[in-house]
Order: sequence, then structure tokens, then C-alpha cells
Amino acid sequence: MAETKTTAAKTKSYDGFTEEERAAMKERATELKKSARAGTAAEKAAASAQEVVDKIAQMEKADRVVAERIHALVLEHAPQLAPRLWYGSPAYALNGKVLCFFQESTKFKLRYSTLGFNDVAKLDDGTMWATSFAITSLSEADEARFVELITRAVA
Repeated sequence: MAETKTTAAKTKSYDGFTEEERAAMKERATELKKSARAGTAAEKAAASAQEVVDKIAQMEKADRVVAERIHALVLEHAPQLAPRLWYGSPAYALNGKVLCFFQESTKFKLRYSTLGFNDVAKLDDGTMWATSFAITSLSEADEARFVELITRAVA
């Protein structure tokens, strides 16, 4: 029988998820509980939109600046999308399904934020296309590209 060594590093349990991933899952569970709350569809939509604004306001400056701009561009160019939180990140849903999301860099201790699109986004381009983008800041060209993507995604 092989001898097992116990070290401080090995005594810590590892279940396959980082602390940040577990926190995101807990945030998602809270979001689901909130979505089941009583109220009209309009009240729920208003509360979800406010939660997104509040989450963006809590971000560190570099992420906040990008998230605020993405939020404004979505509201302007894809008003049919409903702002909501998704795993604790700002997201925008079409007919109840998350179409795109912004994940701040600090959420998972990354060097860049992520702008992602889910499968409901109509971004198909041949047999392979990008569904997420690394973002450190948004230039005018980046904003124009995002507007093109979000407009095509909801078409």
C-alpha cells in the first residue's frame, strides 16, 4: 500500500471550483431566488435593471468605465434587451435568455474583462466565429465594433 503524505496544501479540500467560481454560483442562486419574487413583470424588469446599474457602480474604475459604456450602448442600440445580473455580472437578455454579458476583470482576478455572447446571439459567420472578447478599454473603433455585433446579435 502506498504511503500517503499529509501536508498543509493537501489538507485543503479541492472540489474543482475556485473561490471566485463558487461566489459566482452563489450570486446566480441569489439571482434565481430574486427572479421568483412577487411582482409584475414590469416591476421585476425595473428591479433587474437597477441591480445592473448598482453592480456596475460597485466595480473598480477601469472596469466600471467600460461596463458603463457597454450598458449605454446596449440601451441605445438594442433596447429590446433586458438588463439583468447573470452569475453576478451585468448581462442583457432577449426573451428571457442571456444574449450577452460583461464580466469585470476583478471578478476572477484576470488581467482583462470579458465581453461574451451566448448562443442566442445571431453572430454566426460560416462554421466558426468568436463569442467572447477580451477588453482592457474601449476605443471608438471598439465601440463601433460592439454596436455592429450587438445589432447583428439581436437581428
